[in-house]
Amino acid sequence: MCLIAFAWRHHPRYPLVVAANRDEFHQRPTAPATFWAESPRVLAGRDLLGRGTWLGITSEGRFAALTNLRGEREARRDAPSRGSLVSAYLGGDERPGDYLAQVARRAHAYNGFCLVAGDGVEMGYYCAQDDAPALLEPGIYGLSNTRLDAPWTKVQRLKSGLAEILGRESWRAGDLMDLLSDRSPAPDADLPDTGVGLAGERLLSPAFIAGEHYGTRASTVLRVDSAGHVEFTERSFGPGGKPGSQADFAFTIAPFIPARAAY
Repeated sequence: MCLIAFAWRHHPRYPLVVAANRDEFHQRPTAPATFWAESPRVLAGRDLLGRGTWLGITSEGRFAALTNLRGEREARRDAPSRGSLVSAYLGGDERPGDYLAQVARRAHAYNGFCLVAGDGVEMGYYCAQDDAPALLEPGIYGLSNTRLDAPWTKVQRLKSGLAEILGRESWRAGDLMDLLSDRSPAPDADLPDTGVGLAGERLLSPAFIAGEHYGTRASTVLRVDSAGHVEFTERSFGPGGKPGSQADFAFTIAPFIPARAAY
């Protein structure tokens, strides 16, 4: 996941609204979003190389999403998959703050990342550049390949677009998809310097990256209303931004009851 805007307890009807783009090399094998056979409560896409995921939600309302850090340090090939941090949270039952505290203690083992995790009661955030995780207050947040709410053009555009849509009397999930499809590059004067060169910064500056080898692979919109109804839509894309499949899911959150130990 490389760009995400989310509203946490900001809207009176929808306590969680998420709009996110996953950017990745097109050659990396990926499975579209579905409920996982070995973990039926988890709804997420899957990175078939690392076996983790970039964003997902469970039938009990646990949510997590991850972005990679850019320009922090050279990536280590022997590091464990960052996507496992999302799938481990979705498959567990720890409170977000507790889980992120555990992650922070072993963050050095991974390549750079930022992680958001929530359970419907609290929403937590941790970036591997920071010392400690934090619980988030109600509001609208934006995250890309650096710290939360960084002044990157695409982060600010997506946040402001989300705020405008949530302020309407009525709106559709498709309105958020329109935001995620924005291919407008940032002005050169507003580009960050993350070590990929000017051409690289230009390529990566839009919300939707339409590269032939690297680009936006999936756009995801998630809405959870105050009654626990979940709407999840994922659109997949190929090289050059060519449209692929779409997956739509709807369900109502049910309380998680841990299995009892046998005596």
